[in-house]
Amino acid sequence: MSTVVVIAVTIFWLWALVDVLSNDFKNNNKLIWLLTVILVPVVGVALYFLIGRTQKIPAETETEVEAA
Repeated sequence: MSTVVVIAVTIFWLWALVDVLSNDFKNNNKLIWLLTVILVPVVGVALYFLIGRTQKIPAETETEVEAA
């Protein structure tokens, strides 16, 4: 049972880490979220999924780039 929990926590940690690195954030909060996810893994990941994902800047779509 504990192995399943460790695997689940690791998967969520990697998911959060990749999500932080692949997106831009309001007010340059990328470094803050990166450090939070790395230094405080369980709590940092929970906070990121609850709070941090709402701070992402939406990516431009191809039609927006072509229109510019």
